[in-house]
Amino acid sequence: MRALLAISRAIDYVNIRLGKAVAWLIVVAITVSTVNAIIRKLLNQSSNAWLELQWYLFAAVFMFCAAWTLISNEHIRIDIVNNQFSKRVRNWIDLIGHVFALLPFCIVMIWTSIPFFLTSYNLGERSFAAGGLPQWIAKLIVPVAFVILLIQSFSEIIKRVAIMRGAIPDPYDAPQVHAAEAEAERLLQAANTKS
Repeated sequence: MRALLAISRAIDYVNIRLGKAVAWLIVVAITVSTVNAIIRKLLNQSSNAWLELQWYLFAAVFMFCAAWTLISNEHIRIDIVNNQFSKRVRNWIDLIGHVFALLPFCIVMIWTSIPFFLTSYNLGERSFAAGGLPQWIAKLIVPVAFVILLIQSFSEIIKRVAIMRGAIPDPYDAPQVHAAEAEAERLLQAANTKS
């Protein structure tokens, strides 16, 4: 179990670093959008490539940060229902969900998106919009991102089994304080001290 946990920590480390790095593409997308809007208004010119670059960047952030979201336990779940179960039941739900839903879904997405990308790449597929970008770049994001998520799902399975065996503490046992909640609390405290 110790070796598997070391592998899990390495996977988590890489995916956290990747997620944090890729998240900065949002700033790039905002900059591209702003510059494109200014040029369009001032010079009455626009570029389809710049418009498409914005959604390429957003797609990269959305897809490549999925593993980081999973590590951070910020993925979508029905917390109102999930919190009604005991810790043991929640652990089993997570383990079964990772093994029978997340893993197969990642495998299907990789299996179906690789030919989708290869066809696009071999055809040199470009956007239908004049001056648009090559489409295969966006299509490459899908299989690469799902490979990353697949690897992260193995890490999550290792951690969940270790938690269930008592080898490591559950990092999500402590009450979670999300950034938005912490900011709201800070603003409330600031407003109360001013009054």
